[in-house]
Amino acid sequence: MPKTWNIKIDNYFQANAYCIIATAHVDSFPTDLPLEPNIREPNRKSATYRQIFDSLTTEPVKFFSRHSGIVLSANKVKPSKNKTELELEVLEASEGGSDGIINGGHTVLAFENAKNYKYNLTQARVKVTIHIGLLEEEAKDIALASNTTTPVDSRSKVNARGDYKFIKQYLASLEVAENRKFRIGYYQNQSGAPRNAQCNVNHLLKLINCLDRNKYNPDGNKRTKHPAGMSIPSQITDTERQRLTALLPLLSEALWIEQRLYELIQEHISNPRRKGGNDLASIDTRKNTLLPDSKYSFGFGAPSDLALPIIASYRVFLDKDYKWILPFEEFAEDFLQHLWTNYFRKYLVSEKTAGNTVGTKISRNQEIWESLYISAQSYLNQHLVKMVNSSKLQKLKLTAS
Repeated sequence: MPKTWNIKIDNYFQANAYCIIATAHVDSFPTDLPLEPNIREPNRKSATYRQIFDSLTTEPVKFFSRHSGIVLSANKVKPSKNKTELELEVLEASEGGSDGIINGGHTVLAFENAKNYKYNLTQARVKVTIHIGLLEEEAKDIALASNTTTPVDSRSKVNARGDYKFIKQYLASLEVAENRKFRIGYYQNQSGAPRNAQCNVNHLLKLINCLDRNKYNPDGNKRTKHPAGMSIPSQITDTERQRLTALLPLLSEALWIEQRLYELIQEHISNPRRKGGNDLASIDTRKNTLLPDSKYSFGFGAPSDLALPIIASYRVFLDKDYKWILPFEEFAEDFLQHLWTNYFRKYLVSEKTAGNTVGTKISRNQEIWESLYISAQSYLNQHLVKMVNSSKLQKLKLTAS
């Protein structure tokens, strides 16, 4: 069922058949309007919010002239008979609507908190622009085009365009199929989403990008031999969506590799060779790390790109259709132990000894990507030789009998 909100006004005029502009009272302005069309949630710690709050509470009479106003979307707008109120009918998202605050989330939050602190706002007014009957795409277009005093990150814009829908749908099905819960941030200041970089939707895209053996192939003539220093596009085209959709079934394995690597690091720093020491570069024992799967939290901080070279080496075991050449569960753990013991742990120790921090630089270190990839090729070849020899031995036994 549609919901209704009333906005007390001094006056209004009909800018066109589908837009009303009004002078609204701040003290009674509804602060529970939905944020569906907005491209990010308001952040009370931001400079934008503090400036609005200070302007409102120090000189409420001048707020109208100092503020650019609020932009709303409603399914219908009905003025009262005495023209002192506007009744807004708002469709919920489940009803196919995209109504609510298009631009002005920080402003409405400032209204709410100023009321909670008992500030006198009876003289404060704000300009309100109400678009009527907007389609979802039209509301998003206005939200994206609205001028903001602080930059909107590219992830929020991608989300506002609906480009992450295919990822959200896949994760929803994965949660049901595997009885797991993900904590993913799709836009700026998203409530309920951790600030950890590992829980950013862009991190998920990096994980599956690492397994694209067709795009990143050192044996080919392409310049992009490894996904080192990869950047996530600010717009997901149809072609890119098709590629990523083909890679999404590998997400579970990529998440498993990352989780197991973090468990190995946890075991290592929990039993250090030197008491009280941490000999791994860029591992901070004073922080915590959350992984996208809500089951996994670790008592140390690590760069978000730390696992990427490890995950990328696993693409050696994939064919051109992104199918595993060997059953993943048969080699994954042993191979990870091999990489950790013989390469990756030694690399982190040597960097710490040299006084270096790995940080996000690891994503641009071509040498570590190359050495892990070559190690994976060698491991696969040895495994295949064993399989061939085992098959030959079996044939000899059958012939002898």
